[in-house]
Amino acid sequence: MDATLLKEHIAKTAGIPLKNLSDFEILRRSIDARSSTVYYNLKIRIYSGETKPDAASKSFLPKAIGSRSVIIVGAGPAGLFAALRLLEHGIKPIIIERGKDVRSRRRDLAAMNKEGIVNPESNYCFGEGGAGTYSDGKLYTRSSKRGSIERILNLFVEFGADEDIKFDAHPHIGTNKLPLIITSMRNAIIEAGGEVLFENKFTDFEMDGDAIKSITVSGNKMKANAYILATGHSARDIFELFATKNITIEAKHFALGVRVEHPQSLINSIQYHCTTKPDTLPPASYSLVEQIQSKGMFSFCMCPGGIIAPAATAPGEIVVNGWSPSKRNNPHANSGIVVEVTLEDACEVLKDANPNDPLLLLKYQKMVETAAFIAGGGNLVAPAQRMVDFCEGKVSATLPDNSYLPGLNSVDLKSVLPKKIHQVLRNGFPVFGKKMRGYYTNDAIVVATESRTSSPVKIPRDATSLTHPQLKNLYPCGEGAGYAGGIVSAAMDGERVANSLIGKLNLD
Repeated sequence: MDATLLKEHIAKTAGIPLKNLSDFEILRRSIDARSSTVYYNLKIRIYSGETKPDAASKSFLPKAIGSRSVIIVGAGPAGLFAALRLLEHGIKPIIIERGKDVRSRRRDLAAMNKEGIVNPESNYCFGEGGAGTYSDGKLYTRSSKRGSIERILNLFVEFGADEDIKFDAHPHIGTNKLPLIITSMRNAIIEAGGEVLFENKFTDFEMDGDAIKSITVSGNKMKANAYILATGHSARDIFELFATKNITIEAKHFALGVRVEHPQSLINSIQYHCTTKPDTLPPASYSLVEQIQSKGMFSFCMCPGGIIAPAATAPGEIVVNGWSPSKRNNPHANSGIVVEVTLEDACEVLKDANPNDPLLLLKYQKMVETAAFIAGGGNLVAPAQRMVDFCEGKVSATLPDNSYLPGLNSVDLKSVLPKKIHQVLRNGFPVFGKKMRGYYTNDAIVVATESRTSSPVKIPRDATSLTHPQLKNLYPCGEGAGYAGGIVSAAMDGERVANSLIGKLNLD
């Protein structure tokens, strides 16, 4: 966007001489591509004859550490932002992370992509920064009631993100930039007096009445004034631990389906109504939702110019996710296309299913991921079909060029997906094709399975204190506990839990 031309247009629109426009500030930027002419919509604050205020003041202002400490299990956005907030009130956070730091984590991701080897403790879901670090860095959320989106974005900028995220309608950092930002956050936490312990796994806890007395971390017992559980949506061992100890957890509806990949040029032509995308426009995205057979079918985590990645957390399963670099300049566009899953759906499929089992939907999730692995043939090769072939029940003779590095195996995905999920997707893709002319095509591939959209288990907490109903010093938090659905909402939930905890510790 040409700054000189923009300034001239602002002055003309505001009806003031260009020389009187001393500065301007973009408050909101979005794209309107509904017609053949594409527009940038800008909300701007102008400064005429005055100086733009200095925006250099810091958001993160830690205090000296006092005698109180909080153990935070998980170094994803919920855990990191909870730690930052605690430090602003002089409370020492001790972050326990089962995975590795972002730099070391890359080697395990390379082993997944090149060799099909899964490290159960270090992968796309586990490690510093959580699943979001290597899953695109989208910062869009509608959860404004949970906290201050502006504060979260300001903190990201303070730790190295581009200023654009503060005003873009759909802010995005990029997987290539997020690791440096997360590292900067970790360094700030340590410099302020906090601790971050990598490759340390929370495996058990000891109770004293209605409170946690200590937790076991890699064989060692640790104590603190309170405990924040921010382990993410894939920490199945935590859910199983709670179930074993008769600590209340609940089955939670989630969504499951496939990841669909198109040529990015095709999505550009559909969305921008042109054969060649102008350089001034970003790679196009899309958002789709429809009711099919009384089921919600919708796009999830759409990645323009992106890559499909293996996101399994254990051997013998296939999970696919998507990410984009900051420039979104890869030749493919991918998105999760998923269908809501209920307890009734699981009971129809799983033998001897107990609708009161809090792990029922987790077991359903595991079942589909295992079926996908078997159909792929091993080494994280994923089962796939061309889109029209998928809907017509044909095994694709060939598969198009794609971004999934471990490789694809052409199969009939009817053998992988539960019957109801398969039927909804099969009937829904042609409907999506009517909404976006050109979307329904055999140039697109359907890859199974997109199954980690959110946690299939919820860890309940009191609406006021935010503590677990059975454990007065345990604070379930973030996406893994069922209270968030992305980086920003998880970060806000981390701050919200920290604020509640700060109030309690100050009263004790």
